[in-house]
Amino acid sequence: MIYLELFWTFFTIGAFTFGGGYAMLPLIQIEVVNKGWLANEAVVNFIAVSESTPGPFAINMATYVGSEMGGVLGAACATLGVVMPSFIIILIVAKCYDRFKKSKLVKGAMSGLKPAVIGMIGTAVLSIGKTVFVQPGLLFSAVLFGVMAVLAFRKVHPIIIICISAAAGILAGILGI
Repeated sequence: MIYLELFWTFFTIGAFTFGGGYAMLPLIQIEVVNKGWLANEAVVNFIAVSESTPGPFAINMATYVGSEMGGVLGAACATLGVVMPSFIIILIVAKCYDRFKKSKLVKGAMSGLKPAVIGMIGTAVLSIGKTVFVQPGLLFSAVLFGVMAVLAFRKVHPIIIICISAAAGILAGILGI
């Protein structure tokens, strides 16, 4: 029944989070770790890999977890589960949007969702930051974070930043930092 469990878990995550993959991250992390599908460190490592691969984060994560737990069929079930709620909601919203777009209730709901999404993303940052920065290589991680932030603010191309980060991570692994 792993296929049904994968589908339902990711369907629930997809149905109850708004704001994209980063807003889904805390729920994905909690569910995947609590069910024993991945260790917390593996989730953090996959986030790093997912950031450097094409495609939406939540779909990549669902596909990876599904693949680890149930092969190709597990990947399909988890991916379908995370995508299905958005697909259904978009169909419903598209059908009804013209009638309700001027509604104060709809505008209010959208205004209320914005801070919630920011809060979910903030939770993901804190959760991942705790795993990344609370380790022996704290100084290295902090310096690397600072350098990458400066490069990002100076509008260095993201591919260059990813390559520099990967090289620094490989070097840290070799040096045992």
